[in-house]
Amino acid sequence: MNLLRYGSVGPQVELVQLALQREGALREDPDGIFGARTRAAVTGFQRRNGLAADGVVGKATWQTLTPWLTGCRTVTVRPGDTFYRLAVRWGVSLRSVETANPEVDPLNLQPGQKLVLPLPFEVVPATIRFTSTALSYCAEGLAARYPFLETDSAGQSVLGKPLRLLRFGRGRNAVFFNAAHHANEWITAPLVLRFLERLCAAYASGRAVGGVMASELWNRCTLRLLPMVNPDGVDLATGEIAPGSEAYAQALAMNGSRAGFPENWKANIRGVDLNLQYPAGWDDARRIKFSQGYTKPGPRDYVGSAPLTEPESRAVYDYSLRNPFDLTLSYHTQGQVIYWKYDGFDPPHAKVIGRRLAALSGYALELTPEESAYAGYKDWFIQQFDRPGYTVEAGEGVSPLPLGQFEEIYRANEPLLAYAMLATVG
Repeated sequence: MNLLRYGSVGPQVELVQLALQREGALREDPDGIFGARTRAAVTGFQRRNGLAADGVVGKATWQTLTPWLTGCRTVTVRPGDTFYRLAVRWGVSLRSVETANPEVDPLNLQPGQKLVLPLPFEVVPATIRFTSTALSYCAEGLAARYPFLETDSAGQSVLGKPLRLLRFGRGRNAVFFNAAHHANEWITAPLVLRFLERLCAAYASGRAVGGVMASELWNRCTLRLLPMVNPDGVDLATGEIAPGSEAYAQALAMNGSRAGFPENWKANIRGVDLNLQYPAGWDDARRIKFSQGYTKPGPRDYVGSAPLTEPESRAVYDYSLRNPFDLTLSYHTQGQVIYWKYDGFDPPHAKVIGRRLAALSGYALELTPEESAYAGYKDWFIQQFDRPGYTVEAGEGVSPLPLGQFEEIYRANEPLLAYAMLATVG
């Protein structure tokens, strides 16, 4: 993490502000500007935690802020401690402490023993630009809070960032949700992650999510979630990759004279559109995009020199071959529409399921427009397996969608996501 001080700007400042807000040191929502209020909040936080109160966020301050980003901390058992006393001391539920420490005998706590203690807020934020760094904090925190949640990686990006995977459930219905193929559609990553967090919380407490009991979802479905297919592109679009870096300079050169850089960047860091990389009508996609002028690496719509040249799309392709799913959802923005078919393929029950997904979300169910009808992940999945695959275009407006839409988007999609986990189970 970078050294941050008065005058710093960007997504890492937003992370600091989020942590300070959660800790109670800062009242304002994150804005990514390290101004006087943020400096005062940092200084106060440092004093309370025995750090040098210099108002600068260096390594020690970052480490001390981390629990307020992961949503959990490690505590040492003191004489007389019980799960209940720890829960009261930290203002959290007893159940959350029990869930995070399944191997610990609560009747036999030993002084000096280490426990995971969840903090009293949801891990996945909805008020900051969501970067690969934010994703790493969320994945770490969710895995610590919910040890039944498994984590893995499908591969790496061009810049070596992990394509993080999370797995929930033990049922026979194999479902795959992916998001953020496109950099400026990064809002879809916290969207699917929030669903996963609420799914885990509901499972741990015996409740429903999206109108379905989480225990039923656990027993009948195995969900694999890849929240950010394009971490490099997301980090460019959100400002995590800063001016002055080689990657930023190369992307800027590819952007040319186009306006809206970097927030409108859609491709991966090499200027290839990852959702035009799959071997399903790739030649048709190339013909269409070349006719529109997208003939070389750039911010959007370049199909690459061949299918699967990019490590991100290749990783998703290979992972899908190793795990032949029963149903997939690919999250994009925007338009409030669900695309369900590819070419002449009509997988069994796909339209019926699609109609239900549309009814639950209030989105329209449509065929993919001709100019976007080829080489996407949904297209290849349907062609390869003849099973239901859907592209969900969440929200409405111009990408990147504003965070002010997040709550509305989530409400529309929670029942859709829950239903999709069971849709192909007889």
